[in-house]
Formats: sequence, C-alpha cells, structure tokens
Amino acid sequence: MTETPITVRRPQRADARRNFDALLAAARTAFATNGADTSLEEIAKQAGVGVGTLYRNFPTRQDLIEAVYVEEVTQLSEAAAAVADQPPWPALRSWLERFVDYVATKRAIIDLLNRDSEMFGSCRAVMYAAGEPLFDRAQRAGEIRADAAFDDVLRLVSGLSSAAFVDDAQRNRVLALALDGLRP
Repeated sequence: MTETPITVRRPQRADARRNFDALLAAARTAFATNGADTSLEEIAKQAGVGVGTLYRNFPTRQDLIEAVYVEEVTQLSEAAAAVADQPPWPALRSWLERFVDYVATKRAIIDLLNRDSEMFGSCRAVMYAAGEPLFDRAQRAGEIRADAAFDDVLRLVSGLSSAAFVDDAQRNRVLALALDGLRP
C-alpha cells in the first residue's frame, strides 16, 4: 500500500488486519448504498465479525466514517499509480472512472466529515497529488482541451456522479459523453 500522510493505521496481526479491512469494505458499501446512518451492527454482520470487533477498531461511528474516507482517498491515490504507465488519455480516463466510486462514498458521508479538519485537507492534497499529474500529462499530450483545468474536471465528474441514473450502464454512457467533451 502507498504510504501517504493519511494512511489508515491497520492492526499488526494478520487476522486482526483481515477483520479491519472487512469492516472498512462493508462500511464503504453500506454507506454508499444506505447512507451514513447505516446500523453499525449491520456493518459488523456484513463484515462477518462481531460488533465488539467493530468497536475495538472504531470506537465511534465518526472513527469509522473517517477511516472509510481516508481509505477511499488512499485507494484513489493507488489507482493513479497503477495507471501511470498507460498512455495519457487512457490513464486519466481510468483514474476518473475510479474517481466516480470515490464520489459515491464521499457523498454518502460528507455531512459527517469536518471539512475544516487537517484530515480532510490532507485527503484533498493527496487526491490532487495523485490525479493532477495524470491530467497534466494528458493535456500536454494534446489529449485534453487546453482550456480545461483539473479542478473543473473533478467538479464535472462529481456533479455527474451525484445524478440519479436508471442503471450503471446509463451512468457509464453519460460519463463517457462528458469525458469526450474534454477532448480537443
């Protein structure tokens, strides 16, 4: 895993780490599907652990929410590293498609995150540090309109991601249309 200033501190023992990771995955899915008010007991059940294990790892709902957010940003950063050796446009497009998943999780929990916190600011910095080089490389290669800015693209994709779609196929078509609009 990429070390960032926001990396979630995982337990050392392998079995405890598996439980921790299962809780984060279950919480991410539950929050994205049902919102941040999802029962912690239901998250523990979906992770295949007892509620005591959840509370041992995340003493409060806020701890769990912040860990899910940090993990999502960390994975977004890792996704940028994973596509960095691809040609400029496919690399950026692949990262933006992963960004859509990040937005879904963020939207579900944003009201419970302190946007003025050091953690939130660090997450934003890590996200920009991951995606902006992909954007810049694609723009220098002439694959993206010269008048587009990275922040504009993130806002475009974020806005699209918050819309209600009939299904994933429709969401993917709409995203493709928007991304095609970035091309010169």
